[in-house]
Amino acid sequence: MPADARQPLYQMKADFFKTLGHPARIRVLELLSEREHAVSEMVAEIGIEPANLSQQLAVLRRAGLVTARREGLSVLYTLTSPRVAELLQVSREILTSVVAGQAELLDEFAEPPAH
Repeated sequence: MPADARQPLYQMKADFFKTLGHPARIRVLELLSEREHAVSEMVAEIGIEPANLSQQLAVLRRAGLVTARREGLSVLYTLTSPRVAELLQVSREILTSVVAGQAELLDEFAEPPAH
């Protein structure tokens, strides 16, 4: 039995979310949610050094979230599952709701008390 199979599911989930815990990795996944991208395209879009992008892509590959294939001189990356794009969309919806709730709370505090 692989070592990972003995881990509790909550630990595996925590490790999964740690993998997502870097802004560059989230941005890579967002780009790949749209379509397959070459590394050179992502460097321009994300604005980080190629070596740093390669490190982040390696993390995502080890986690099984992206795959790579060579086409000529380019390496093209794609999501391993459309569910990754769904996860990003759901997280956007959750964050939008949270931010809206915080804005409402701030508005309530900013209102002068009724006399």
